[in-house]
Amino acid sequence: MREPTLNYSPSPGDEVKTTTCYMCACRCGIKVWLADGKIRYIQGNPEHPVNQGVLCAKGSAGIMQHYSPARLDKPLLRVGERGSGEFREIEWDQALEIAAGWLAPIRERNPDELAFFTGRDQSQALTGWWAQQFGTVNYAAHGGFCSVNMAAGGLYTLGGSFWEFGEPDWERTRYLMLWGVAEDHDSNPIKLGLGKLKAHGAKIVAVNPVRSGYGAIADEWIGIRPGTDGLFAFALIHELLKADRIDLDYLVRYANAHWLVVRNPGGADDGLFARDADGHALCALRGADAVTFARADAVDISPAVVGEYVLPDGRNAVPVFHLLAERYLDPQYAPDAVSERCGIPADTIRRIARELAQAAFEQPLRLPIAWTDAWGREHDEMVGRPVAMHAMRGISAHSNGFHTCRALHLLQLLLGAVDTPGSFRYQPPFPKPIAPPNRPGKARQANGVLDAAPLGFVHAPEDLVVDEHGEPRRIDHAYSWAYPLSAHGMMHSVIRNAWAGDPYKIDTLMMFMANMSWNSAMNTRETIGWLTDKDANGDYRIPRIIYADAYASEMVAYADLVLPDTTYLERFDAISMLDRPISDAESAIDAIRHPVVDSKQQREGRDVRGFQSVLIDLGARLGLPGLVLEDGSARYRDYADYIQRHERAPGVGLLAGWRGERGELEAKGPPNPEQLQRYIDNGGYWRSEIPEHARYFKMANRGYLDWAQKMGFIGHADPIVLQLYSETLQKFRLAAQGHGERQPPQRHRERVATYFDPLPIWYEPFEGAQVDDIPGEGSAQRYPLSAVTQRPMFMYHAWGSQNAWLRQIAARNYLYLHPDTGARYGIGDEDWVTVESHQGRITVQAKFAGNVQPDTVWTWNAIGKRKGAWRLGQDAPEGRQGFLLNHLISDLTPRGDYINADPVTGQAAWFDLRVRIERAQPDTQSQPQFAPLALGTADNRPLRYGAAFRDKARR
Repeated sequence: MREPTLNYSPSPGDEVKTTTCYMCACRCGIKVWLADGKIRYIQGNPEHPVNQGVLCAKGSAGIMQHYSPARLDKPLLRVGERGSGEFREIEWDQALEIAAGWLAPIRERNPDELAFFTGRDQSQALTGWWAQQFGTVNYAAHGGFCSVNMAAGGLYTLGGSFWEFGEPDWERTRYLMLWGVAEDHDSNPIKLGLGKLKAHGAKIVAVNPVRSGYGAIADEWIGIRPGTDGLFAFALIHELLKADRIDLDYLVRYANAHWLVVRNPGGADDGLFARDADGHALCALRGADAVTFARADAVDISPAVVGEYVLPDGRNAVPVFHLLAERYLDPQYAPDAVSERCGIPADTIRRIARELAQAAFEQPLRLPIAWTDAWGREHDEMVGRPVAMHAMRGISAHSNGFHTCRALHLLQLLLGAVDTPGSFRYQPPFPKPIAPPNRPGKARQANGVLDAAPLGFVHAPEDLVVDEHGEPRRIDHAYSWAYPLSAHGMMHSVIRNAWAGDPYKIDTLMMFMANMSWNSAMNTRETIGWLTDKDANGDYRIPRIIYADAYASEMVAYADLVLPDTTYLERFDAISMLDRPISDAESAIDAIRHPVVDSKQQREGRDVRGFQSVLIDLGARLGLPGLVLEDGSARYRDYADYIQRHERAPGVGLLAGWRGERGELEAKGPPNPEQLQRYIDNGGYWRSEIPEHARYFKMANRGYLDWAQKMGFIGHADPIVLQLYSETLQKFRLAAQGHGERQPPQRHRERVATYFDPLPIWYEPFEGAQVDDIPGEGSAQRYPLSAVTQRPMFMYHAWGSQNAWLRQIAARNYLYLHPDTGARYGIGDEDWVTVESHQGRITVQAKFAGNVQPDTVWTWNAIGKRKGAWRLGQDAPEGRQGFLLNHLISDLTPRGDYINADPVTGQAAWFDLRVRIERAQPDTQSQPQFAPLALGTADNRPLRYGAAFRDKARR
């Protein structure tokens, strides 16, 4: 009998291409294997610096994302009522003619009548610039309902932030605190880092109401009550101050702890820094006989950090640290005072404070690396505090999240644990000056272009985008007196305001990859109503909606014109340093995606275009200044051409690698026509290492600051002083108290004066504080539980939970509650329950889980689908038993006077939700249910992939 021939080393395919994953925001390097022009296998790229070959379930399942039955194939024009799903397919020329025909009169008449809001597109370096060329102030990206508290809290304090802009020192940290960190962002680098920490015996503490993912492998889980993280941080600060366990030398050298603050209650200068005639901040020097004053940035001085001083002009002033100590040594922040509210035993708080101090001060790290600081002083070594912190949406998505983020940074600074060996580390292009220099655009030039990009950073009241009466000029009310530091815009408010015509009516709402009629909407049912509502004349209150997406999501049904996007394996993308960087703490990194397959060869009749290329084409048709040449012809062929040839400033483009005519330059240099090919040849990425002597103390390291300026990351190489106390916030408080040329309208004054405290504060999240005002029972009886959502490690937003392979992990969600909570309310495991908030009610199935704080219930987000969307089967569990907490989350505060958001930044307060639960009759599907959407028929047969490859191998 003849033995079969065995191939002991079969190839995954007959061709492999390297690109960048898009199954989450991690943006790992991947190798895509092809066979007969089809995707055969996706694996991690071991040479890529982001993931070093590690790949998660999402990344591997990119095959089924690409071959999803929900893919759109042609442009669609609505022919029925909005929401009916009745469209007819049209060709691209017609689609672009329609879009240009709608937009051209707007630009001629008033560009602000276009509201252009983009979702998780990762191409804001283009979309924001395009909006600037169009001239509309009404542009924003998804960060306003995702991460702006984190970004603003960090950038106004440290010049950098958590999230994707900084990381723990994975090699050297000995004590790591994870605050509100779920598993959906930056997951593979974090997993790699946690593995390193485990290997060298570091302690990991997870602070989160829910223990999952990273928290499951932590050495200690602190099951905190939602929205109280800032209070916990203040209790730790209280203990450190009381025990004098702080790094005062660090605070004086790198922060503004010694800067003098004017004390002049009621005066226009109260709370501002005392400065000399040239504007330099002052500090006090206590001599044997007298007090003198010097520039705070002077070297070789020993400034006072406590005490009250009389300035030469007679005014009183105190150092920042004095104010800090006065506030946080107050007994209201003692562990015993905050323990019950946080749900953390007072002894645990005291122990964590001791452990932080021991790790920071009893085990300092010393690296034998010589470096020179920004003032020219030479150091023989780098001394660090091996305590690191990382934080994410769990602390950000609250109405007190901005100050909570600042509280965590304050805790880091007191420990001397920012960008030192063993601590939190900046990733290039951070740190930036505080605040970053780019302010939001608000005036149009003669050619209709905004004077700056629509998103930026406010430094003072004069930077707000308001009219002469102090009223908002943006449709989302971002950069108004209601939400002044809304650096990412407020996507969560645009649909309500566009429907209401507040502050004016818009003509066209254009959105990209933002599922705003479903899982990205607060108050889902009413949002659907706003999208379909008509005025007395029978016209839609939001006249036109253009929507771009790759898939038949819930939002597609509410568009008038649908522009079908490619999958991430069919297009060029730039993962740009101008956007959301993928750098690590020791190098600058950017990357590209490029087409590994041809979209037209993937399915018969498929004719899709990358939305970025569509924007380029549309801009040329509209004659937008940056998109056409002097003769009116298109400046760029498509997005790939734009990536290579566009310059944001002389020599600065979207990509930093292989610049110059021959690719001989990095970071800055003329465009290179072969740049994209150089990226492709290098595995899809570029990396430039920071010199070894410049990798720590980046805010004050001469080597780093000079390198960063050369790379174009900062405009000057001055040191960046970390801000314990924010003069920017105090300027707004003074305006609310009646000082300055720009003052808020009367109705906002108390709000601004309260929440623009220059030192971090804690206050009860608005929903919990205000439900008492609702007629009826008080919140303690009516809404006693917090309810939060987390995104699972194996899915990312709605587009991941339609994936055939990932659905096998979970195809529906439950409301998870602690068994003690079930017993308290007479609910058994897998009972059906009614969940009620001040906004509405849902009926869902509950499941016991011991990994949740007993006063909190939780669920996975974005698994629940509306029937008919995403072309899932008619009886798909996601549509029958899956659900969203979004139906319970109001887009307004309980009082109805403001958006349900942080008052400083406008960040959506997703995690402030308060609910009550009770046992319900068993059911077969969750409630509410909506009429199925007609977005294409689904094949109920099992979706399989790969059989053809096996059959061919057998032959």
